[in-house]
Amino acid sequence: MKLTTLLSGIALVAAMGFMTVAQAQISTPAASPLATFKQVVGLTTVEVNYSRPSMNSRTIFGDVVPYGTTWRTGANGATTISFSDDVKLEGKEVKAGTYALYTIPGKDSWTVMLYSDLRLGGNVGGYDAANEVVRFTVTPQALPYSVESFLIILDELRAESASLYLIWEKTIVPIKLEVSADTRVMAQIERVMAGPTAGDYYAAASYYLSTERELAKALEWVNKSIEMGNDRYWVHTQKARILGKMGKKAEAIAASKKAQAMAQESGDAAYVKINQDLQAEWSK
Repeated sequence: MKLTTLLSGIALVAAMGFMTVAQAQISTPAASPLATFKQVVGLTTVEVNYSRPSMNSRTIFGDVVPYGTTWRTGANGATTISFSDDVKLEGKEVKAGTYALYTIPGKDSWTVMLYSDLRLGGNVGGYDAANEVVRFTVTPQALPYSVESFLIILDELRAESASLYLIWEKTIVPIKLEVSADTRVMAQIERVMAGPTAGDYYAAASYYLSTERELAKALEWVNKSIEMGNDRYWVHTQKARILGKMGKKAEAIAASKKAQAMAQESGDAAYVKINQDLQAEWSK
């Protein structure tokens, strides 16, 4: 929490120190408990720190949180959000770092701002546009039920995107988050493939399959992985998927049957079923 009072004088410091020690003997529940969560999106770590006020039978938006005014987006100090890599929010570029998250709620639209000076905290009256990193507008959506305590979540996780949601009362505010996983993965593949292990070949082949690029290269790599000793049923399953994606159904079915037999021998019923389903799909 931001320190808002500049302490001066030895007597005052001593008194405050005594009070802190005395007060620390009893812990009571916070009215707006602190919440922290981390979520990896693609290869980017997102961390959010905020306090969670509750409705307590109040009307929130338009009353407790007035429309058209800057809100700390939570309680107590300002909500902060951190990105381990450069990202985009609603198409706006944001550098890696930690920012305060402020919003201006409205009935039909919300303005969202990231702020670089974390010392401002909840003192929104001192908001200085010079410290604003990005600003954009999003459209709130109505919920068919009430959410008692303010909630921020990341959902709809994909390799290069997710949705950040601000949720309270009967309002949900979606914010589109984009990350750049592909560029980093491709750079790693190029670097590692200069002297790869069997696991590297498998990982590279799997990524090429998932992104549907250069399937012939993916097949070459998965075969190389098997040749180097990675003779596992899940590797043969990936080989079958690559062949199937290439349209080589007969070869895909043969590879899948081998993977199924190996999985059966290892007692992995899930992979047996996966391969049975793949074979059925390619036999149509």
